[in-house]
Amino acid sequence: MTSPSPLLRPYRPEDREALFDICVRTGHVGEDARHLYPDPDLLPNIFAAPYAALEPELAFVVEDGGRAVGYILGTADTASFVDRYRAEWLPGLAERYPAPGRQPASRAEEMTALMHAPERMIVPELADYPAHLHIDLLPTHHRAGHGRRLMAAFLDALNEQGAKAVHLSTLTANTRARAFYDRVGFHEIAVPDAGTVTYLGRSTQ
Repeated sequence: MTSPSPLLRPYRPEDREALFDICVRTGHVGEDARHLYPDPDLLPNIFAAPYAALEPELAFVVEDGGRAVGYILGTADTASFVDRYRAEWLPGLAERYPAPGRQPASRAEEMTALMHAPERMIVPELADYPAHLHIDLLPTHHRAGHGRRLMAAFLDALNEQGAKAVHLSTLTANTRARAFYDRVGFHEIAVPDAGTVTYLGRSTQ
């Protein structure tokens, strides 16, 4: 008897544990980041969980063997998301992750500083690409078409909400991720002083 094929479906609240696991296990240039962060919930609380909580209608997963192994999530309007993140999401984390009172001295402190600065997501050069996304897939499920399927579902959902274009940021060093984004229609957006990241965008159609 053959195993069922991985299933693409909307995110459900019971996927939260898997969502956190996928995020941290792909959080270091696409590889496992658990050794870099004493608290494995830190990255997911910045880059995954707030989207699932605030805009669940834009969250999709690939399920295999009864558990999510990849996800895509994001927002149709970055500026509105930033406002909601600060008002509704950040207060619940401030005690667990207080804002650093000094120059960050570790990766964890750098990420905590990012957590407390959601306005960093508003970049003038990205104004024509108001939506943004995050997509992660466990390495065991790469190169099987799941990323394309997730992206297609997300773009369709954005288009239904009236969002005409979307952006993302990727570490410039992550050449494998960049190759995938190129294949699914993203192009580079020039952003001065972008540091170690590259910004990419495309229409939702």
